[in-house]
Amino acid sequence: MLLACKANQMSSTTPQGPRPPQRVPLTALAANSLRQAINEGHWIEHLPGERELCATLQVSRQTLRSALSQLREDGVVEVSSRQRWRILKRPSDVEDAPAASRVVAAISPRPIEAMNPSAIVMVDQLRADLARAGLELVIHVSTACFGEKPARALESLTKRSPAAVWLLFGSLEPMQRWFLKQEIPCIVVGSGVKEVPLPSVDINYRALCRHAGALLRRKGHRSIAFVRPAGEFGGDMESEEGLREALADSEGTKLHVIRHNGTPAHLCSLLERIEKQPQPPTAFLVARALHALTLVTCLLQKGRRIPRDAAVISRDDDLFLAHAIPVVTRYASSPLLFARKLCHLIRQMIEGTGSSREAIRLMPSLIAGESV
Repeated sequence: MLLACKANQMSSTTPQGPRPPQRVPLTALAANSLRQAINEGHWIEHLPGERELCATLQVSRQTLRSALSQLREDGVVEVSSRQRWRILKRPSDVEDAPAASRVVAAISPRPIEAMNPSAIVMVDQLRADLARAGLELVIHVSTACFGEKPARALESLTKRSPAAVWLLFGSLEPMQRWFLKQEIPCIVVGSGVKEVPLPSVDINYRALCRHAGALLRRKGHRSIAFVRPAGEFGGDMESEEGLREALADSEGTKLHVIRHNGTPAHLCSLLERIEKQPQPPTAFLVARALHALTLVTCLLQKGRRIPRDAAVISRDDDLFLAHAIPVVTRYASSPLLFARKLCHLIRQMIEGTGSSREAIRLMPSLIAGESV
């Protein structure tokens, strides 16, 4: 009996093991993120549309609607007559928006899951680096901001979502000129327009293509094609300039520039047309990894042997190029280094210690494949 009592006493006083971790539903996490963003003044009167919110929170539309229903039950938001989510509870100091000083906002034409793997790694690393510095990365997906006349969409976005610094992913001249005119702190993630003096972080495409051109010349190629999408993309224009510089002092070398609309059918039709010329290209430098894969398969379908009949270099890297047969020669940069450089520039801008026109350029490394 005494032993039984002691056993009971021991069982009641012995510390229990660790409890299993509580699983927080994704809906609750999304609701908390929305509530925190509202309290910090990211949105003033209305929430953005469901598509933008899903991309920002990286949740499904069903999860988002459940989170919004929770906020409506808590009296934080309500649905207005125009089917927009109107904010009911706002912080008293929203006019000063002090929380915006720790928000870094990015504008992208596509959601994270639609980016290439290197870009996804870079964004994840940037988010972690900024968090360690006490900053928060918010991504806004908006196709309207990337049109020829983006002023209205940009004005609406920047007003309802204040930020200390804006990151412009894949931006063209109209967007860059708007930010410069409004004097809103921003960084171009990619190549900036020469006539628009904004800070930027990008690959040194000019030096890269000079290197690629010299490599192809050493291999004996005298008819070289540069394959790029149509449009005035800064990186593609710098690439073309670098390749022309590499071939400038090579007498008898011909440069073809193939501008396509991004579809395999159009690229293959242009390739078929250029091969009928008197001096068809024997080497191709391709500006996108996906288009490099299209080009390789198109050449193989036509019976061209790589690299014996045609050499191929991809200016950009992607995971699938290492699994192609033959393995495609390409240039690769570190997404972790890119994120580190970008984070450093962001912190300089927030602290007021960086140059308003600083352009950081990273030189990738050549990955020797079997296509040259």
